[in-house]
Formats: sequence, structure tokens, C-alpha cells
Amino acid sequence: MIIVGADGSVTARAAVEWAAGDAARRHVPLRVVHVTDTSWYLVGKRSDAVLPDSVHKEGRRVLREAEALVRERQPAAEVSTRELTGTPAEVLREQAGDTTELVVGSRGLGGLSSALLGSVSAHVAGHVSCPVVVVRAEHRPVHGEVVVGLDDSPECEPALAYAFEQAELRGASLRVVHAWQLPVHAYAPEAPYDLDEVRVAQHQAVRDRVTAAGQDHPRVTVVEEAPCARPADALTAASEQADLLVVGSHGRGTLGAALLGSVSRGVLHHARCPVAVVRA
Repeated sequence: MIIVGADGSVTARAAVEWAAGDAARRHVPLRVVHVTDTSWYLVGKRSDAVLPDSVHKEGRRVLREAEALVRERQPAAEVSTRELTGTPAEVLREQAGDTTELVVGSRGLGGLSSALLGSVSAHVAGHVSCPVVVVRAEHRPVHGEVVVGLDDSPECEPALAYAFEQAELRGASLRVVHAWQLPVHAYAPEAPYDLDEVRVAQHQAVRDRVTAAGQDHPRVTVVEEAPCARPADALTAASEQADLLVVGSHGRGTLGAALLGSVSRGVLHHARCPVAVVRA
């Protein structure tokens, strides 16, 4: 099952459309979730205080519109809705569970009807174990390409597998970007190693992973590039002509978006296409 958050915002509408398309490609059910943020209402009140019916009415309206959008865009999709209350980030995190993926808008509404704020997107991307797709509001032409950021660590393998799967489902090519930079100590003239050898070894490790992952997806055309650039900058540039950008997350933090690595955070802020964060 795919879960998508809806709050009536433009970005949430884009997220619902994206999730509906992916559910149709995967032939899995789609659940649209609206989370009514109760934190603002319960301040200074008893924990068992009842929300006004107008708040629930708004949530039901959001869900009706989201369901209608799914049926319009993907008539054959199996879609259900659920209205929940609580802190949006925590509720979405709990709902994710063992789902195929969680889809959210990059930013939601402000004010009392808020359900998906930018901080919520960052939170779930940093905490949820399933792939999290963050969708922007802009409508873009289809480019027929999925981009994945890769390095020489084993933690990136789930992201690579997800990217291959998405490329095959879409009939798209896969661009593998392995950006690299000279390490700080490389500028020390007494460094007892050959930088070219280090770079070649890294590229070979990446190439081996791509070859291994591609064995299950022989129909996917793979393009590899290894620019000398900051990874976040290289991936943001590649996102200009991509339908989806896939990154792993190497974050080791303990709170909120700190669980996202610096590259994941960078592309979530700056990428021009939807971003999928796939945790190891």
C-alpha cells in the first residue's frame, strides 16, 4: 500500500496525483490520509476535549476532493481515505509502518487547517523506514529519466534498487550520479597515496554496484556520470531534466531532520523534481 498525506494545499494535491500514478504503476492500493493537527486546539484544554465539528467537516472535504482527484487521474486505482487527529508528523510516521512508500507535499497549508508543513516533510523523511517521496507543486513535462545519487558505501544500495524499480515501471532511463570531491587532506603534499587510484577505486565500487543491481532490470538503460562537484549540487543540477530524484540517507542524528544526511537535506530543499529518500 502507498500512503499519501492530504491537507488541501497545492503541494498536497500534487502529492496525491503523484501517489495515484505510482499506485497505478505498481498495482497496489492507495490510502489518502488527512491529519487534523490538534496541538493548537488542545493548548490549555483537557486532553479529552472534543474538536469542533467544523474541523472534522473540513477534513472530510479535503479527503473527498483528494479521492475525486485520484479517480479522475487514475480511474482504475484502488483508493481509500482516512481522517486522523494528532501531531501530523507523528501520525504519518505511525501510519507508514510496512507500507510500500509514503508520499507528502514539500510544504502544506499554514494556519489552523495545517496538516503537512515543511518541517513535517523533513521529519518523516528522516524517521520513516519506507521510502518517502516529497513532491513539489510545479507541473513539469515528462523527461523519461530517473536520477539516483550514489557513492561507494553499501548504505546506498536500497536507493539504487528503488531507482531501478522506478525507472523500469516508468519505461525511463536511469542516470547514476557519483559526485566526488578531493578530500581536505588531499592538499597536503606529503599525502602517502595516489589520488587518481583512490578515485578509480571509488568509481569501480560504484560501477560494480550498478552492474549487480541492474541484473534484475535488463530493460533499463543506464547512464553513469561522475562529476567533480558537491553531491547536492550535482544532483540538484541533474534534477532539472528528471522525473524523479532518488537519494539514500546516511544521517546519524537523533532528532528530526538530523536523521537526514547533508545531501538528502540539500536536494530536498533545492531539487526541481520529486525526491525519494530511501533509508538503508
